[in-house]
Amino acid sequence: MTATYRTASASEVALMLDWAADEGWNPGLDDAAAFFAADPDGFFVAEVDGTPVAAISVVNHDDTMAFLGLYLCRPSHRGRGIGFGLWQHALAHAGDRTVGLDGVAAQQANYARSGFAPAGATRRFMGQLPAGTTVGHRPATPADLPALAALDRAACGYDRPAFLSNWMMGSATRRTVVSETGGALDGAATARACREGIKIGPVIAVDAERALSLAASAAAALPVDGPRFIDVAPGQDALAERLTSLGFQETFATARMYRSAPPQPDGTLQAVATMELG
Repeated sequence: MTATYRTASASEVALMLDWAADEGWNPGLDDAAAFFAADPDGFFVAEVDGTPVAAISVVNHDDTMAFLGLYLCRPSHRGRGIGFGLWQHALAHAGDRTVGLDGVAAQQANYARSGFAPAGATRRFMGQLPAGTTVGHRPATPADLPALAALDRAACGYDRPAFLSNWMMGSATRRTVVSETGGALDGAATARACREGIKIGPVIAVDAERALSLAASAAAALPVDGPRFIDVAPGQDALAERLTSLGFQETFATARMYRSAPPQPDGTLQAVATMELG
């Protein structure tokens, strides 16, 4: 049984997300288009007898940084080296960029053998945000994109323009709100409808209280029932503590790891956009 590796199509990115849903990852309802737009050459499948059986993404955000995710192999084809072959094939797409990933802790040793070093944990919390009117927040508009890109660049430590221009500009299932001080944008949060409830990220704010306020505003802008999920960024213990105080439960954690020098964020990324693209 020989596997072949190739770049995935847009429709196959949607298939990957269906596989992710089968694994309990709870992807967003409109993730496929935004993911694919981030880097159309950054999604890969392994085929056996013409049928995709494994998948991975290595999305190049800018000239310095890529992010790896959606590493999946169908149960019927595990244990045959197909996934690892695809891993090696896809990593070549990153060139000499730093590559980040959020992987389950149990796989940390495997990732380390490919040159990845740990840099904290991304922690998923599930619960309900308090209702209420938040003064000073408004929906993001296309005119905000340059300022949002600058905020995100500082928060993440790298640029990801193609991803942001789709992710943060909203859709029928996704909303972004921003905060301003003195007429200048100083925070943002995006909420997206998922197969269960709402995920909120990225959340960019100077502290945990503002992060919670922005997250609540973003979720309120999207009329979807169910739990709220927030993937707290590595090192943001204050936000994790505040969520816990509100009754949120930590349901999942991943090891944030990097191959090559990690980016240098400014500490304002309170919650990541997605564990698949960073």
